[in-house]
Amino acid sequence: MKAKTIFFCTECGNEFPKWQGRCPICGNWNTIVEQPSERVRGSARPAVGGLHSRPQAKRLSEIEDSEELRFQTGMGELDHVLGGGAVQGSLVLIGGAPGIGKSTLMLQICDHLSQFTTVLYVSGEESARQIKLRADRLDIRCKDLYILAENNLETILDAVEEVKPQILIVDSMQTILTNKSDSMPGSIAQVKQCTMALMELAKGAGVTVFVIGHINKEGSIAGPKVLEHMVDCVLTFEGEAHQSYRILRAVKNRFGATNEIGVFEMLDKGLVEVPNPSEMLLSGRPTGTPGTCVTCVMEGVRPVLAEVQALVAPSGFASPRRTSNGVDYNRAMLLLAVLEKRGGFNVGGHDAYINVIGGLSLGEPAADLATILAVASSMSGRPVPDKLAAIGEVGLTGELRTVNGLDQRLAEVHRLGFTQCMLPARNSRKLPELPGLRLIPVKNIREALDLLRNGI
Repeated sequence: MKAKTIFFCTECGNEFPKWQGRCPICGNWNTIVEQPSERVRGSARPAVGGLHSRPQAKRLSEIEDSEELRFQTGMGELDHVLGGGAVQGSLVLIGGAPGIGKSTLMLQICDHLSQFTTVLYVSGEESARQIKLRADRLDIRCKDLYILAENNLETILDAVEEVKPQILIVDSMQTILTNKSDSMPGSIAQVKQCTMALMELAKGAGVTVFVIGHINKEGSIAGPKVLEHMVDCVLTFEGEAHQSYRILRAVKNRFGATNEIGVFEMLDKGLVEVPNPSEMLLSGRPTGTPGTCVTCVMEGVRPVLAEVQALVAPSGFASPRRTSNGVDYNRAMLLLAVLEKRGGFNVGGHDAYINVIGGLSLGEPAADLATILAVASSMSGRPVPDKLAAIGEVGLTGELRTVNGLDQRLAEVHRLGFTQCMLPARNSRKLPELPGLRLIPVKNIREALDLLRNGI
């Protein structure tokens, strides 16, 4: 009897009953390959820690909650992003662009972790000698760190059984392959099976596994989307190539808040923590210059001040240029339309460029008002007061909607020395009075623009 086969796309992971030249889902050509639907597996490999022992159902009240469930990695910003430290038996995926500092961060935490526990660092991209040279450059002197230059999953699991580490670091997932699949390293099948094996290791033996993942040309983590669903935490490194600052963001976290950020600075000796991100993001801010406004956004549970800059100039083209960096493009276009329709600014005949300083991506609408003021300031030539911060979501009718966590935002604005804060009128009720901070409630962008025009 002929074995059944399936066809799947190596780019997006979708399966199809027959071969096609072009994937109808992602649109890529020559990415659909064939593989047996029921792959004959070899002899069952005993799992580390007795994973294949029959599990027993327990009541929730019977499950022990140990205080040693979390442990510190030695990097305070990383611990903050993870929700207070790494969780024992968790599987953490760290993604980012090449050279942004993923391997450097993992090697740096090894310097701390290897002092009290056994750590195994596996690299499928570098030799053991190359890792040693990089460790010497970063001034990492841990003697008890185990290094393995290998990309075969079965060999890695053998090393885990021999060394018995409490922490396993794999660099990177796209280079690991298993003998149970005939496809190339980094393919959909290889990534799925290798991730499943590491997940079984983490959950069965209680080993904390950190996995480094590459990104594709679209900026998302390479491999099937199921990879991000299987792991416990997904952390992404963000940053500009020409800047030394790096932002570590929690995209997914089963043990803490999402969208938490940690800020690092890349130096010759590796990554250095930046405990005060707001001060860093506002450093070098121009004073008395049109086209800039400060807002406060919530990154997880941490309030962070960010500077939004705008440049508006008459267009020499039939279709004006629109560029947005750090603010979602569709959101930026919506705000420009609201500014023209409800604010009375002729944006249609002008090129508009919007940028968030420091490489920070503003994912919440609380930055709408600051974006509106920055664009209006650039067009009118009237600067926004240097000590003014603007917080508020803008609707299609130009109204200002309430935002959450305003108490924390105002506390951060006050801590950084700002004397004025423009906010939605509905949010101005029952707010704590902070000495030296004047609250300016506005109902819509018309009121905000009139205040900017007449002097706040």
